[in-house]
Amino acid sequence: MSHTQFTSQLIGREDELDRLAAVLERARAGEARAVLIAGDAGVGKTRALDEVAGRAAAAGMAVFTGHCVDLGDVGLPYLPFTEILGALAADERFASVLSGHPVAEGLLGGGTEAVGDVNRRLRLFEDVAALLAELTDIAPLLLVIEDLHWADQSSRDLLRFLLSRGVLKRPAGGSPDHRLAVFASYRADDLHRRHPLRPLLAELVRLPAVERLELQPLPDADVARLVRSLRDRPLPDATIHRIVERAEGNAFYAEELVAATDAPAGGVPSGLADVLLIRVEQLSDTAQQVLRTAAVAGRRVSHDLLRDAVGLPEQELEAVLREVVERQLLVPGEGDTYSFRHALAREAVYADLLPGERARLHGVFARLLAERGRQSGSAAERAHHFRENHDLPEALAASLEAADHAQRVGAPAEELRHIEAALDLWSAVNASGRPAGTDSVTLTLRASAAAAHAGELHRAVSLTRSALAGLGQDADLELAARVRYTLAGNLLNVDNLPAAIAHSSEALSLIPAEPPSATWVWAAATYMMVAARQSDEDENARRVGRQALRVAAELAVDDARADLLISMMVHADSNRRTPEGREQLREARGLALRAGNAHVEMRALFNLAMGSVEVGELEECLPWVAEGLDRARRSGLLSSPYALEMRYLRLLVQYTLGHWDECARGAAEDAGTYSGTGGFTAGPGLYVALARGDFSAVERARALLEGHFDWKNALVAGIVGIDAAAWRGDPDEAVRAMRHTVGSLTDDTGTLPDATVRLVALALSAVADSAAELRMRGDEEGAKRRADTATELVEQARVSAARGEDGMAQGPEGQAWLSRAEAEWTRAVSGPDTAAWEKAMTAFAYGDAYERARCRLRLAEALLAADRREEAAVEVDAVRQEADRFGATLLRERLDALVRRGRLAVPARDRAAVLTAREQDVLRLLAVGRSNRQIGEELFISPKTASVHVSNILAKLGAASRTEAVGVAYRQGLITTEPTPSD
Repeated sequence: MSHTQFTSQLIGREDELDRLAAVLERARAGEARAVLIAGDAGVGKTRALDEVAGRAAAAGMAVFTGHCVDLGDVGLPYLPFTEILGALAADERFASVLSGHPVAEGLLGGGTEAVGDVNRRLRLFEDVAALLAELTDIAPLLLVIEDLHWADQSSRDLLRFLLSRGVLKRPAGGSPDHRLAVFASYRADDLHRRHPLRPLLAELVRLPAVERLELQPLPDADVARLVRSLRDRPLPDATIHRIVERAEGNAFYAEELVAATDAPAGGVPSGLADVLLIRVEQLSDTAQQVLRTAAVAGRRVSHDLLRDAVGLPEQELEAVLREVVERQLLVPGEGDTYSFRHALAREAVYADLLPGERARLHGVFARLLAERGRQSGSAAERAHHFRENHDLPEALAASLEAADHAQRVGAPAEELRHIEAALDLWSAVNASGRPAGTDSVTLTLRASAAAAHAGELHRAVSLTRSALAGLGQDADLELAARVRYTLAGNLLNVDNLPAAIAHSSEALSLIPAEPPSATWVWAAATYMMVAARQSDEDENARRVGRQALRVAAELAVDDARADLLISMMVHADSNRRTPEGREQLREARGLALRAGNAHVEMRALFNLAMGSVEVGELEECLPWVAEGLDRARRSGLLSSPYALEMRYLRLLVQYTLGHWDECARGAAEDAGTYSGTGGFTAGPGLYVALARGDFSAVERARALLEGHFDWKNALVAGIVGIDAAAWRGDPDEAVRAMRHTVGSLTDDTGTLPDATVRLVALALSAVADSAAELRMRGDEEGAKRRADTATELVEQARVSAARGEDGMAQGPEGQAWLSRAEAEWTRAVSGPDTAAWEKAMTAFAYGDAYERARCRLRLAEALLAADRREEAAVEVDAVRQEADRFGATLLRERLDALVRRGRLAVPARDRAAVLTAREQDVLRLLAVGRSNRQIGEELFISPKTASVHVSNILAKLGAASRTEAVGVAYRQGLITTEPTPSD
């Protein structure tokens, strides 16, 4: 067990502790849970965690704590988890289990051996999750992670994985089996708008097994109780009152103010830093120096390192440390270490150092760590100390070493940070002090690659532009070309096609085709890839491509040859929809695989998957996607553009085929596993949420529009926003959102995006609804205006479907959406038409089950209008079954309204059929006492949607309460589980 011991008793926090205790109880019973504990600095997060950790240990749980450390702009990958693993290794109950997980165990050795294949950080994540799951078979486990606001990105990503896809994920069948609780604390007042922890918190709190607990300031009465408990002798009431007033509910402030009452000068200083420094000044001169030295080391320091840094004999150091510990400025920890009792104390002491003193002590630690080798400290720590000591050559070397380490352990964000730190130092270091074999331009290109791997595509563009600006007039032509075609590729990733065209053309013109060279081949390949995005055929591009293919074959540059084959397929009649084109893609995939180029191989696999979708073979798409994502995992490219596209495609196909629970789970897992760009991959999950009545999906979709423009983010936000407006009966908003989205997605040549036909069809649904209502009210003029709008919109759908982005007619999906758009247009202009809706319903038979059901509902409506009631009833029954299978709340509500309006007779069914399939699921959970939130967690719906289902159940069963509804259902045989009182 690894938690800090406090000398004062915990005052207050009874409600918070009870809540955490309840989580621990559920965890011990096998329901893995996590709590994010927020609060201002000093409010009592660590003290509360220590208390609950003690209770957990007393109840038989194994407790391990990991701390995040502030090292400025230097990241320390996986630090809190490394600390936890170190404690596990020292515990004889778990050491043997840890040894069975070499990938996780390898982090203890600095990370080089931690992952086997060092670029595969997903394997590391999965091994840590498997390790924790196995440990919970031995004993229930509580993991405490403190100061999450200082966590490096790799630690944040690993925590995201564990909470969303790892040990908190429910196994198949829904029954939990991991006896684990994770408590993570962070300073709420440290989270500025752009703090990297904010998006992670937003993701985590939406997970069913994660909750947030905010520690508010203590009430004055509790602060007064705390103040009195800290002193053996009573303080004057006036002093207590002043401390309570100044502490403002912050327990740490109160403790420090109480301690400051011993200051010889008397009185209480006005600021917390003053209070802390007064306590420091009460120490002996030697003790003050030891404390200042420890502050330079960081939040905690080992005894041996501190001893060598201060240069004191062992006995004298022990006496001084005893003095500091007694004053509660440092506390002893496990592993022969000392820690500042609170981070604010360390910060105040560090800030009080003179600049020269601070630099000198950083130099001491840098040299000590360098002398002791890798095991005594990471390259990131050495880089930090050397930089603060102004030893720039050593800081540069250590930064590059830290970047190499981050690359090996699959931490691209930290790799980028360290390379950027090295670039900042580069110009300040003489040429003789720089590492041999590299230059600033090449280093900047490496940084751009790390940025792309981390999903920071716009940062990759910015870095490559910096590399271009750094090229001198006498720069090597091959390097100049490489910078330009790299920039072109990065620009393509952020949808800046005109600039990509310009730079790829420049790159190709810099290098002559003769004599043949790999650089020219890649310049040509990039030129071809960019040209493939243009709608108009380019004879020069085809000529360059054919020539480059010949040269690539001569030079045996197989990966470039594969890339060229993919690009040339786009320009040929044998595109990815044809057997010939797909055979060419398989050939390209084989060449890329042989060359070991994962990026090009993923491009081939993505095009194979898309080809399957475009010809309506949705099931055939999934194996290609699975292969592509597996390749991405094995290559550390899960945040690369093609991996993001395939993640979206996988979920979209699941959504389209009607596998909605699987889609919702996958979207939640993906959103919890990856950070940075790629938010659009949550899109299909948002489509499911909206269809199930969760209109918060609209706000989540709008959030994708924040920051840099992203084509796919805009598409997802548009689909959700337009469909939500249609469901809400707001045609003006639907049309506005449609026009805005199509406009933002249309390229500079005016080519409409393929998605136009879908976006128009969704908007037309709202327009047609409004036109029908206006006609029913006798407002022919208003109906005419809506019909005119519909005519204008449907023309865009026709143009898009007839000539897609590749210049060819769209495939089955696009034609199906066109059929729906035409049917909605007819409904808006002249009323429902059965033939139009039959055609639309047939068109969606290629695989889109939900849209087919929506069209079937419109068909039923048209049949009713034509007084073909028996046929309408058949269609209604089919829609009801599909809506219930999907849990499509909005479709079911629209269906029920049609049944009531048309007074349709519903076929006789058994008693259970009074409830929908989803309502029966909810009823079963009500019977075992589940709350709305718990129902939502188990059925992957929002608590609000669960509440709607509960209300429907009560109404249908004629019950006044949840308990009565369960009783009625039990008596009528709708459920067989013994009813349990519910909330």
